[in-house]
Order: sequence, then structure tokens, then C-alpha cells
Amino acid sequence: MNLGNCPRCGKLYAVNFKDMCPSCIKEMEIEYEKCVKYLREEKGANIQQLSDATDVSIKQITRFVREGRISVLNAPNLMYPCEVCGTMIRDGHMCDSCRGRLTKELSQITKDESNRDNGTKQKVDGAYRVMDKYHK
Repeated sequence: MNLGNCPRCGKLYAVNFKDMCPSCIKEMEIEYEKCVKYLREEKGANIQQLSDATDVSIKQITRFVREGRISVLNAPNLMYPCEVCGTMIRDGHMCDSCRGRLTKELSQITKDESNRDNGTKQKVDGAYRVMDKYHK
């Protein structure tokens, strides 16, 4: 039996598929039910209003949305912060601006690596050609 410490409360528990102790799992389910009930009554609520009304943290509500347990389709104002800059978004982990910047930086790094590899190859090829000329 594998044992671990619960990331929410720190208690020792038998590791399960949720990676939390049973009492925290129950607590989380109660928080989820509170959120769903509130959103059924107040479809226009934003994440701050939902958090204030249910006493569930914005981080936990965001986790529910990302897991697909709370749908943003029926809640037009329900948005959560981008993990990079904090801009409010409706899907994914990053806003379009941060995603574009990350993509641009990655492509630039790939291009730089490719140029560096090609430069090394050309120098090596050139050196062998020069040496081959002297051996003949």
C-alpha cells in the first residue's frame, strides 16, 4: 500500500486516484456542489461573485472549470485568470497573447539552435575538405 501526504491538509493517507485524503475529497465535492447550485441560480455570475457566495477559492473553481466539471458554456461571465499574466480567459491555461509570445520564443530558440548546428556542420565539412586537399 502506497502512502502519501495530502496536498490540501497534509494528513497521511493511502494514495488513490484523486491524490487526496478521503476527507478532502468529500470537502471538495461539497465545494463543487455549492458552485454548481449557485451557478444554476445565477448564470451571469463571474468567478469572484461565485467565490464570494460559496466561500470556494478562485483557484479551486478554476480547477473545476479546467477539469470540465463546471462548464463555461452556460455561464457567459465565468472566466478565470491566465497562469502567466492573470488576464481573464475562458479556456486553456494561457491567454492568446501569452500563448503567441511563448510560440514565438520557442520558434526563435529552434531557429537559433538550427543555425548553430548548421554553422558547426559547415565548419566541420570545410575543415575536412581542406585536409583532404592536402592529403592528395
